[in-house]
Amino acid sequence: MSSNQHPVSSSQPCLLALESSCDETAAAICTLEGDLIASRIASQVEIHRQYGGVVPEVASRNHILHVRPLVQQVLAEAGKKLDEMAAFAATNGPGLVSSLLIGTSMAKALAIAEDKPFLAVNHMEGHLLSPFMNGNGPVRPCVALIVSGGHTMLVHVHGVGRYELLGRTRDDAAGEAFDKVAKMIGLPYPGGPEIDKLSRQGDPQAFAFPRSFLDSSSLEFSFSGLKTAVLYELPKLDLKSEQTLADLCASVQAAIVEVLVEKLVIAAKRSRETLVTVSGGVSCNRGLREALTTRCAKQGLQLLLARPDLCTDNAGMIAFAAVQRFNNGHTSPLEADVDPNLSLVS
Repeated sequence: MSSNQHPVSSSQPCLLALESSCDETAAAICTLEGDLIASRIASQVEIHRQYGGVVPEVASRNHILHVRPLVQQVLAEAGKKLDEMAAFAATNGPGLVSSLLIGTSMAKALAIAEDKPFLAVNHMEGHLLSPFMNGNGPVRPCVALIVSGGHTMLVHVHGVGRYELLGRTRDDAAGEAFDKVAKMIGLPYPGGPEIDKLSRQGDPQAFAFPRSFLDSSSLEFSFSGLKTAVLYELPKLDLKSEQTLADLCASVQAAIVEVLVEKLVIAAKRSRETLVTVSGGVSCNRGLREALTTRCAKQGLQLLLARPDLCTDNAGMIAFAAVQRFNNGHTSPLEADVDPNLSLVS
């Protein structure tokens, strides 16, 4: 379990949020000014690694085991009690239905017990707004790249709750492409961090893998062609050679990173925004962060990257997004259902 804690006045009103969209159970407390004061995550990575991916039934069962202790832990860290919370929030989609139900049911129960408002939060909005945490606020207009295991999208943020979808993946998300290639070459789950680690010793130009849509005016993404190209290349390679494996990883990473970075720059120019933000699990990738920093500096773009511990699934970003909504007068009915296919832009 991981934690973050910051001092806060005992009189400051706060919001408690839960995240259980996939295989991470998380709880966090955020002040209504947007300061994260306690955050805990119970990871299931080691459990699902033996299956090579997330098993929904196993994930939901472990959410049930972890959610109550996590709530108690963040309350203790923040020095708060349940009756001091101004509201309770939880991720209601997108994600695995059986997992989403655990967090939302707990948050609704707490809201009912304490007679406080409930907020249903879109998981993708949590990622979208996370770069504005830790003193980077307030949320302001920008072009945002969300890049994770299940999603790759470019969004023009006009303000909280005012989002315009500029482009998304037509097939595999970037994180999905990383994981699928990793599985093909025998790396453990989750594969993205493994490829990033091995790529440091490799030559990114060793293999000429495709950069889909890079030569077109489209802001869409496609990574299935890259996966297919790797599949056709494998029979020619000796993956027992550490250098060959490193070169392959570096080349795959370079192909994905180049497309992500260039599309973001193009989107910013078209939208006439000078601020760009990047979030989601794949934004932890070292190669992506370095390329973004270099390219944005050359283009005169201000870059906000979500802090690494706020890139993967966490309740801190859900709490922050909920606070933005709550401060604008929004709450959700207790009848609000989970939606595994919840869209960020209606």
